[in-house]
Amino acid sequence: MTWHPEGLLRTWGVLDFAGGTVVHMSAGCAALAGALFLGRRIQQEETPANIPFVILGTGLLWFGWFGFNAGSAFSAGTDAVLAFANTNLASATAMITWIFFDRYRDRKMSAVGACIGAVVGLVAITPAAGFVSLGDSLLIGFIASLISNVCIDLFHNSGRVDDTLDVFASHGVGGMVGMVMTGVFAAEIGLTSGETETFVKHLVALAGAAVGAFGLSYGLFALVNALIPMRVTEHQEKRGLDDSQHGEKMG
Repeated sequence: MTWHPEGLLRTWGVLDFAGGTVVHMSAGCAALAGALFLGRRIQQEETPANIPFVILGTGLLWFGWFGFNAGSAFSAGTDAVLAFANTNLASATAMITWIFFDRYRDRKMSAVGACIGAVVGLVAITPAAGFVSLGDSLLIGFIASLISNVCIDLFHNSGRVDDTLDVFASHGVGGMVGMVMTGVFAAEIGLTSGETETFVKHLVALAGAAVGAFGLSYGLFALVNALIPMRVTEHQEKRGLDDSQHGEKMG
C-alpha cells in the first residue's frame, strides 16, 4: 500500500519515506492488541535487567537506523544525505528532550530514559526523513519525545494495559506523531507550505491503518489462542518464563 508504485496509500498521496506507518505505527497497534488480549501479568517488574545492554542495544539501533532511513532513498544522493542527517538530529533532540522533561517533572534523569527518547526520535522521523528540512527534524524529535513520555505515564498510571516494553507508547505513538508531522512539514505540500490536502490524507490514513492493524492483530491473537492457548498458567508465570518455557534461569 505504501511503497508499491500502484499501492493504495501511495497513489492517494500519503508520504511514508521509510516505514513510520507500515512498520512502527502498525507494530505499536499490534502490540496494544496483544497486551489487551493477553491481559496483565500477575507480578509486574519494571526494573531493567541489564542497563549496559539497554545502552548497547540503543547504540546498535541508532547506527542501523541510518541504513533503514537513508537506505530508503535507494541511492547515494541528496535524499539519502538528508534522511541521514534528519535521522541523527531527530533522535538526538528526542533523547535530550526526554531526560530534561523527566527532570522538569521531578523525576531523575536516567540512561534508560535517554535510550527510550532516542528510539522515539528515530521512530518519529522515519516517515518524514526524506521530506522535511533539518530544522523540522528537530521539532519532530522534540514533539514526539514529549507526547510519548506523557503517554507512557498515562498507560502506567491507568493500570489497564500491561505493555511491558511500552511498544505502543513509543513505536505506535511515535509513528503516529511522525506521520502527522510529515503532513505538517513536508516540503512544498505540507501545512507549513500552505497546503492542507496531504495533511488531511495523512490523518485519514493514520486512522485507517491504526484500526486495521489493531483489528486484524486482535483477530489473529484470538485465532491462534483458539488453536494453542497463548497465556501461560499462573504457576508457570510465577516460576518465570525462562524456567517454565525454556528450562533456563538467569544467573
